Amino acid sequence: MVDEHEVDGRKVRGVRRRAQIIEATLTVVRRDGAAGVTHRSVAKEAGITTSLTLYYFATLDDLLVAALTSVTDTYTSRIRQLIDTGDDPVQGLAHLIAESGGSGRERALAERELSTLAARRPALRPAARGWRDEVAELARTQTRDPDAVEAFVALCDGLCTAILLDDHDADPDHIRTMLAKSLRGTGPDSEPSP
Repeated sequence: MVDEHEVDGRKVRGVRRRAQIIEATLTVVRRDGAAGVTHRSVAKEAGITTSLTLYYFATLDDLLVAALTSVTDTYTSRIRQLIDTGDDPVQGLAHLIAESGGSGRERALAERELSTLAARRPALRPAARGWRDEVAELARTQTRDPDAVEAFVALCDGLCTAILLDDHDADPDHIRTMLAKSLRGTGPDSEPSP
């Protein structure tokens, strides 16, 4: 008879191993780009056998989806907190975007690299859309104008890319000003949401 503590221990080890492989994948993406991700390169980074990465992630797409989901889950949960707190969500988002040039640069770079790869690999697209969907929801707390929401999401994407390309700290107050301007919209539904 199998001891349930032994089964729980295996489950915990499996969760840890998956997390280790995902972190190793993100490290490879940050260092070598998405093109550098192979089961072998991830296994080497994680200090495990290639067969173990294949056990947890049968295909390269499975591995890349897990890595992208890990990054976007971090961002989407932070955006969700901004929406739910009732504080100024646009200011909070401006700070989150500004982190792309500072403490969050490595994760933002990995997310951007994997999101770009999603344009070529359909399996990655749902995970890549998660961040954009949350940003759009945040915008809808500020306006009912669908064009303003779309502009807001595009501006957030563009700002993140520009910050990564400029490779310097970004000013969250300036970012907030630009985001607020994009929310004003010009269509018939451009007044703020109640």
